[in-house]
Amino acid sequence: MAQTTSQDDRSARPTPEGRSRGQRIGLWLGPLLFLLMLLLDLEPGRPEITRMAAVALLMATWWITDAIPLFATALLPLFLFPLLGIERTGDTAPIYFNSTIVLFLGGFMIALTMEKWDVHRRIALWVIRSVGGGPARIVLGFMLASAFLSMWISNTATAIMMLPVGLAVILRMEEQFGRDRTRAFSVSIMLGIAYACSAGGIATLVGTPPNLSLQRIFQITFPDAPHISFGVWLVMALPIAAIMLALAWALITHVFFRVPEEVTVDRTVVESEIRKLGPIGFEERAILVVFVLTAVLWVFRAPLELGAITIPGWSALLPYGHLIDDGTIAITMAGILFFIPTRSPGAKSPTVMGPGVVLRLPWNIVLLFGGGFALAHGFQATGLARLIGDAFGGLAAVPPLLLIFVICLVMTFLTELTSNTATTEMVLPIFAAIGVSTGIHPLLLMVPATLSASCAFMMPVATPPNAVVFGSDRVKIAEMARVGIVLNFFGAVVITLIFRAVGPLLFGIEPGVLPDWAVAGP
Repeated sequence: MAQTTSQDDRSARPTPEGRSRGQRIGLWLGPLLFLLMLLLDLEPGRPEITRMAAVALLMATWWITDAIPLFATALLPLFLFPLLGIERTGDTAPIYFNSTIVLFLGGFMIALTMEKWDVHRRIALWVIRSVGGGPARIVLGFMLASAFLSMWISNTATAIMMLPVGLAVILRMEEQFGRDRTRAFSVSIMLGIAYACSAGGIATLVGTPPNLSLQRIFQITFPDAPHISFGVWLVMALPIAAIMLALAWALITHVFFRVPEEVTVDRTVVESEIRKLGPIGFEERAILVVFVLTAVLWVFRAPLELGAITIPGWSALLPYGHLIDDGTIAITMAGILFFIPTRSPGAKSPTVMGPGVVLRLPWNIVLLFGGGFALAHGFQATGLARLIGDAFGGLAAVPPLLLIFVICLVMTFLTELTSNTATTEMVLPIFAAIGVSTGIHPLLLMVPATLSASCAFMMPVATPPNAVVFGSDRVKIAEMARVGIVLNFFGAVVITLIFRAVGPLLFGIEPGVLPDWAVAGP
């Protein structure tokens, strides 16, 4: 889930007074490229296409170089579109708030309430204690807990919450066996937490911002296409997340950082942390009920078509069920938490979710989303998407499986150094246009690109969880890069093969057939 400290925290990070060299270059390079593009004529008689390309080039440059805060760049369409004759601000502004944003905010409100009452911490400790066992199994416990929580709440918040628990176990081990002998275990715990947070976010639509970006940009680009529902995404992405989690665990504990047999884990640290939380209270039980009910309603809202088997959706039983989407569920269930009274003495608010939650919502990410949606809308409205798609028409000769794999690799390594949300929002309209131009179902390109944006495992700057565990002083950049580069390649292979196998079944993709809604698309 995106967060106050977002899944892609670079959008929330304030620009320092002294910009880096790359930021300074980007700050001036963006306007230069913008002006040079305006001097061209991409399509005679259609000046709005060239102007839209100039806006896209400026936003891409500033997003990639982080020249100004990402959310500030996202606001550019609101005044550049009318100034360049592309669209009125009154027509662009509503794009910044839609059902996808409602889903994001509702899910985030539930996540913040879980954090407020330490429900996420209790779940994590339960999982770690249940898995238990030797060093490798303890690492697995941390990874399972981190991945599960990251499916529903901020992966940054999950990493920050899991870090002190992991360090407490590590410190106890170091006291007993020494820092050198427990080095492998320390690195395993830290990398396990970071990689599991990223893998878990893949599994659900609310797990990471790029997933929500895909849902909305696909809807903007192809308004007549079936919407991507929570349940369909979960069925498709959960196996990918599980395989990546298993691969990460195996590589960390059995290939790169094997723990000596004589080093055993003191599990009393976990038991101590559980005792500190005390018995589960009324508020935590209420949040757990709302959380589980929300997940069930999301998964089974729309029909799940699994080949010959179809699981009907509950929304069809309601008089106006066709008007209900995942955002409806998110905001309804979040709203319920405003009505459940607290029973704990000393509670700061009379209800489980207090008014302070609004102040903690990540409005910077909302703006970043909006900027990406406006960019996608501009690509379609001006015809720029069609022009780009035609330029890549030669890719029709490339086997789809190879094309998907290359896209996965490019997205994975590109997001090692750039914002995964901003990068996804830049490239998805282009991949949609390429799909239409080459006769490939757009989702065959768009979904793998989105999934790969969350599979950057090499560098501390690639994702906030990587940065969080790197700050523990228990992991070196070389160690993270060594495991991460192998995982990056594995991720590209896993996403390519799994999506190619189950994607057509879940999304109704027929090989070599472009749907009617795509023919009338970008």
